[in-house]
Amino acid sequence: MFTSRKPGSDDAWEGVVEERSRGMLDGANMYHFIKLRREDGQFMKVRIDRVLWKSVAVGDRIVKEPGSGPVKA
Repeated sequence: MFTSRKPGSDDAWEGVVEERSRGMLDGANMYHFIKLRREDGQFMKVRIDRVLWKSVAVGDRIVKEPGSGPVKA
């Protein structure tokens, strides 16, 4: 069993990208992840879509508001 890292529609967070990664967890689909450092010092790993993954770099700020997807700030 694995943990879904896809953000929920009601989630809200923001942070700075520390690391980018991707992998074929199920052997058929490519999943894109970022590791964020939030303002409280906590780290979280989040699954994002390919377009956003390709546009972010380490050090970029990402914001997720309730009801919308994560965006580069």
